[in-house]
Amino acid sequence: MPRLTFLGATGTVTGSRFHLEIEGKHLLIDCGMFQGPKEIRLKNWDEFPVPPSLFDYVLLTHAHIDHSGYLPKFVREGFNGKIICTHSTAELCEVMLKDSAKIQEEDAKWANKKGFSKHSPALPLYTDEDAENALKLFQPVHYGDFFRLTENTRIKFHDSGHILGSALIDIKTQIAGKSRKILFSGDLGRPEIPVLNEPDQVYNVDYLILESTYGQRLHESTDPVSDLVEVIHRSMKRGGLLVIPAFSVGRTQTLLYLLRLLEEEGRIPSYPIFVDSPMAIEALAIFEDHIRDFDLYARMQKMAGKDIFRPKDLHICRSKEESISINQYQSGCIIISASGMVTGGRILHHLAQRLPDPRNTILLIGYQAEGTRGRTIQEKRETVKIHGKQVPIKAQIEMIDGFSGHADYNEILAWLMPFNKKPKLTFLVHGEPDASKAMAEKIKHTYDWQVKIPQFGESFELE
Repeated sequence: MPRLTFLGATGTVTGSRFHLEIEGKHLLIDCGMFQGPKEIRLKNWDEFPVPPSLFDYVLLTHAHIDHSGYLPKFVREGFNGKIICTHSTAELCEVMLKDSAKIQEEDAKWANKKGFSKHSPALPLYTDEDAENALKLFQPVHYGDFFRLTENTRIKFHDSGHILGSALIDIKTQIAGKSRKILFSGDLGRPEIPVLNEPDQVYNVDYLILESTYGQRLHESTDPVSDLVEVIHRSMKRGGLLVIPAFSVGRTQTLLYLLRLLEEEGRIPSYPIFVDSPMAIEALAIFEDHIRDFDLYARMQKMAGKDIFRPKDLHICRSKEESISINQYQSGCIIISASGMVTGGRILHHLAQRLPDPRNTILLIGYQAEGTRGRTIQEKRETVKIHGKQVPIKAQIEMIDGFSGHADYNEILAWLMPFNKKPKLTFLVHGEPDASKAMAEKIKHTYDWQVKIPQFGESFELE
């Protein structure tokens, strides 16, 4: 009988890790890092609850660090099985895991240099060598391909529409002559997001593990593209510049795609646009190599010869020197840098430089988890701690969540509607407590399904 244990993404939106025991095999669905408040981040340093050497496979829903970022440490601690995911996810993980290791090594070095760490010396969670060792274990598959775990159990990946390569993981097994389907949503995407396809529809699900990030929220009903145009115009009129913290994978490419479209349509002038994230730059090349995973409109533009991710005055900042050179601009440009929740990376230096100036604008375009610097900025507090110092928040703070890659609660309910039978049990994960509770009530009220919000370490027999 399959057994499912929740080792992350419970009571928080990060640290996605689910242990599935099935037919004598041990699977870990997602192997993510915890992000957000310090007490949650410290979980990354805890001993893994199950010896990593016990696991046969890791199945990844997608490449975001809160779903894949613990892999190098997991491998260093003994995992030597196979890591199964889509081809795009494998390529993005090569970029993201190396970048994550580099950022951690650089942050540890910076902390030691400036002396603001409580630990002496400050150490990274893992190194570039650890990331390289993890990448050797990847074995990618295509959407729709059957991966045979055992004679009685098969695994299939469906497009979840969240980021390039993101997947719903569909596990079907025969137990005592009866078929059972277990579905992990990962992060569920949204309809009509630029570039990506809508989430695939899956049927005959017996056990559903579903995200609930936006379980109590609806995305703004206004047009996010028009909102972006207005923010850009207001920012430039104010005489400052626009800084956009954006995830390197997904959000940055969407922004470049839209900024190019807006220039082409004459809705905004051609401003200097700086992409200051080495990982975003490498990810951009992967996006351009995977046109087959784009939606129809994006593919048609590409076939028409358009460089769909390239605004006219685009500046790619690969080196530290190129990043530092942006400081000479005091107005009239757009800076896109990672990370999207301001948890690390080059965006910290830009915000330390730009936040104190009321002429500047900081645009947040996605969910900001509790305890992150992004949430602090969103809440417009007086200061935010960056590199050990309290930086005044005097810049104009704008928020557009219509670009979020997460379905809101109405979009989740709409995706659930075609299910042709009630799952035996639906588990809600990847949400803050109030969001998961609200989503559970909505599912119960709308469909009369049995819903459970698991606790960390809680296990369930899947009959």
